[in-house]
Amino acid sequence: MHHDIWFNGKLVPYEKATLHVLSHVVHYGSSVFEGIRCYDTERGSGVFRLREHIRRLFDSAKIYRMTIPYTIEELEAATLETIASSGLKACYIRPVVYRGMGSLGVNPLKNDVETVIAVWEWGAYLGPEALESGVDVHVASWSRMAPNTFPAMAKAGGNYLNASLVKMDAVLNGYNEGIMLNKEGYVAEGSGENLFIIRDGVIYTAPSSLSILPGITRDTVITLASELGYRVEERQIPREALYIADELFFTGTAAEVTPIRSVDKHVIGSGKRGPITTEIQNAFFEVIKKGNDPHGWLTAVPVNAAV
Repeated sequence: MHHDIWFNGKLVPYEKATLHVLSHVVHYGSSVFEGIRCYDTERGSGVFRLREHIRRLFDSAKIYRMTIPYTIEELEAATLETIASSGLKACYIRPVVYRGMGSLGVNPLKNDVETVIAVWEWGAYLGPEALESGVDVHVASWSRMAPNTFPAMAKAGGNYLNASLVKMDAVLNGYNEGIMLNKEGYVAEGSGENLFIIRDGVIYTAPSSLSILPGITRDTVITLASELGYRVEERQIPREALYIADELFFTGTAAEVTPIRSVDKHVIGSGKRGPITTEIQNAFFEVIKKGNDPHGWLTAVPVNAAV
């Protein structure tokens, strides 16, 4: 079943939410977007870190000189309205802002800026088994874009051509996912996930200066791991450190906290989800499943608005 889509200020039927083939975004990838999840917790439906996601959408748009004709608060309200109208208790939420009609040159400044919010049902991103048994990955032959080429802090459509190459190569070679290195050969992230590495009880992740997307789940995990008493260090990670890690895991809105059981056919740790990854997963699930939310990360979906 398809749900209504919030399109430039109002909910419209799924079939009506269309764009013209000569929209700028089709030709140049000129869009910015977000991935957000609404969870069906024991305390009702809640959107995970809505404010941070919508703020990042505005940041991405600003970097690309796109003026979103709404406030952060208006898009938060629109998100809740879209979920409520769908009747879904849990869903994936995709806001996207793109350049529409106008001139078809590279210069997009005169093109319309369109704003869309869609919701749909979506389970475990890397497969239902992944959260428990872990995934098999390889180091990608494609690098993450270098600093000052594309702005890595912007979650922009065009950036994901890089991610698509990595993901396709991984799948066609029999892996679940690829890990990208940066231009110096240090570990950056997956095609759609940030990456954490554990060695001798210390948790490491790439700094955001390494052309990674500053992930909101990444930030969540750093907070949760610190509260569990672990040291989390942001530092450059050489490729070979992946092979001798005790544990590895991906984080992301879609991937949540997904263990990695092998890299380039090197078995990681015991070859299954490790104890620290499990602790972090449990802390994360305490929020998104039970609804125990000391940080105020969940925004309740108004029940009375649901159809």
